[in-house]
Amino acid sequence: MKIATWNVNSLRVRLPHVLDWLKTVEPDILALQETKTEDSQFPLEPLQSLGYHVVFSGQKTYNGVALVTRMAPENNITDIPGLEDPQRRILAATVGGSRIVNLYVPNGSEVGSEKYAYKLDWLQRVTGWLEGERQRHPHLVVLGDFNIAPADRDVYDPVAFENKLLCSAPERAAFEALLGIGLIDSLRRFDQPEKTYTWWDYRMNGFRRNLGLRIDHILATEALMSACLSCEVDQGPRGLERPSDHAPVLAIFGDSAS
Repeated sequence: MKIATWNVNSLRVRLPHVLDWLKTVEPDILALQETKTEDSQFPLEPLQSLGYHVVFSGQKTYNGVALVTRMAPENNITDIPGLEDPQRRILAATVGGSRIVNLYVPNGSEVGSEKYAYKLDWLQRVTGWLEGERQRHPHLVVLGDFNIAPADRDVYDPVAFENKLLCSAPERAAFEALLGIGLIDSLRRFDQPEKTYTWWDYRMNGFRRNLGLRIDHILATEALMSACLSCEVDQGPRGLERPSDHAPVLAIFGDSAS
C-alpha cells in the first residue's frame, strides 16, 4: 500500500501536477493540504476519472484538506470533539482497515503571537483526540503538513532557526507529544540523504540551493510500521514550472502489518 502526503498550495493551480503524479506513482492514498478550494468548486471529476474516491473539506482562499483513495473511505469526519474551529484543517477516514488522519497544522505566524498560541492549543487538543483514535484503531496513520521541523537535522540552518517559528522548543515538544501516543516518524525509520527536506521557500532560489525544512510527515503505529518498506521525499514535483513549495512524501507498506 502506497500512502502519500502533499501540501499542494492551491489544488486548482496545481491540479495538472497532482494528476500527473497520481498517474506516475499510483498511490493508494494521497492526503492533500492547503487545497484553498471551496467544496462547491472542488475539481472532483478529474480525480475520479483516474479511478479514485475523493473526500474533501475546504474553504475559500485558505486551508482545505482532501483524501484521494483507491478504496472507498468510510466514517469520514472533519470536526473533532473539543475543538470548535471554522478553519478546514482536519479530515479523517477509514480506508481499507486503516484509520487515516490528514492534518494541516496551523503555521503560527510568529513565536509569541496569538496565532502561535492558537497553533499550540490546536495541537494539544488534536493530540488528545488522536490518543483516543490510537486506542480505537491499531492501524492509524497521521500525516500532513505539520508546520514543525522536529530536529536540527530537519532545517538547513539550525542556528538561524533556533527558537524561531517551526523550530521552537514548544512546537518540537508538541511533535514529540504526538509520537508519545504511539506513533512513529516513518521517514526516520530509514536512512535518508543528508539534508532531506519537504519544503523550500520560493524566495532566494530556495529549492535550487536546498534551503529547506522537513515539515511534512507520515506518522504511523508500530502495527503498520512493522510492514513499512520505505519512506522518501519525491522532489520531482518541486522542480516543475509553477510548483507547490512542498514536495510529496511517500511511504510504502507491505501486506504483513500486524
